[in-house]
Amino acid sequence: MINLKNISSILLVVTFISCGTADKNYIWKTREVTVSAYNSTRAQTDGQPNIAAWGDTLKPGIKSIAVSRDLIPIGFEYNTQVKITGLEGIYLVKDKMHYRWRNKIDVYMGLDVEKARKWGRKKLKVHYRVKKDSLPNTK
Repeated sequence: MINLKNISSILLVVTFISCGTADKNYIWKTREVTVSAYNSTRAQTDGQPNIAAWGDTLKPGIKSIAVSRDLIPIGFEYNTQVKITGLEGIYLVKDKMHYRWRNKIDVYMGLDVEKARKWGRKKLKVHYRVKKDSLPNTK
């Protein structure tokens, strides 16, 4: 007879093995960028403050970032995982910034404008996860 404990153990092992295989296909790269913050307010965004550039709905509490468009070809594509020095967790690329910005990331901070102002603008190292075979030949 199969019980819930056995099923849970089997699922855990399968998940662990499949995650290990998937991780072999990815690497974490590092880049120093300017990191600031933004909010879902009309003053800071185009017409629809809760809709990101790729169509995702932004809600307070999600770990999302916007990237300058020059970062996209080097691996900061839609849904790329990003770790930001000084912030906990993994953020996902869900938005892109105006063409005028270069080497910059904006951390989404919901409606908390004061929190975004307090964060300010910092030069930080970020780590981003890319597929090994998708890397452009850049140094």
